[in-house]
Amino acid sequence: MEKFIYKKSSDITVLSASFTDFAYKKHCHEEYALGVTLRGIQQYNLGGSLHSSYENGVMLFNPEQIHDGRAHDSTGLDYVMLYIEPKLFLEMLGKKDVVRFASPIVYNQALRNSILNLSSAILSGKGESLCSELLLSLVDNFNPTNICTTYKNDNKLIKKAKEMIYSKLENVLSLDEICKELAMSKFQFIRLFNTNIGISPYQYFIFCKVNRAKQLLEKNKDIYAAIAECGFVDLSHLNKHFKRIYGITAFEYISHLN
Repeated sequence: MEKFIYKKSSDITVLSASFTDFAYKKHCHEEYALGVTLRGIQQYNLGGSLHSSYENGVMLFNPEQIHDGRAHDSTGLDYVMLYIEPKLFLEMLGKKDVVRFASPIVYNQALRNSILNLSSAILSGKGESLCSELLLSLVDNFNPTNICTTYKNDNKLIKKAKEMIYSKLENVLSLDEICKELAMSKFQFIRLFNTNIGISPYQYFIFCKVNRAKQLLEKNKDIYAAIAECGFVDLSHLNKHFKRIYGITAFEYISHLN
């Protein structure tokens, strides 16, 4: 059984998920993601290691942090996740520069409760004022040990490559064009990208296309405009990749926004 419920409030999206044999493919999110495991054990590969979040575990994902995800066993998994736009999260923290979570999983009751309170408020359609207050309460539960301000930045060549990929999502990915710009061979580039990002250039390209499609769906709810603008062949092509990342099809996602 699979159940994925999405609800968006301003710059925060909440996901309530329940499944048994579903597995997320390798992907990442542009937002900060904060979640709580409610039942079962959630396992995922992150940063070259396998992590397990047990009941009441608080999962913390940084923007563009590659991971997958699945239930540990056949008993399945229930969890909630908040996706918070980086600009909003940093504003609430009072930070100008990007920060990173120090640990991918923590067991902190106050942080757990604040995530659940905000998730519940958004899912039940509470007003924006209350949600803003709950978000501030959530952020106040972070302490300096939870946040890193020093971390490894993207390789300059990788940063340039990501910019080129994102600027032409409606087209077919051209490794030759990128490699010419970076003065590298195709195989050097693929190896460098995999080492730095954790997925291949093509996988990153697909993620960016799906993410842009999601943003367009949230903006105008026109699924066929999103297909055309993001260069998908048809609806089934979009749905195939959308479901691997978000657990539901693009059409189902639109229905959650209404």
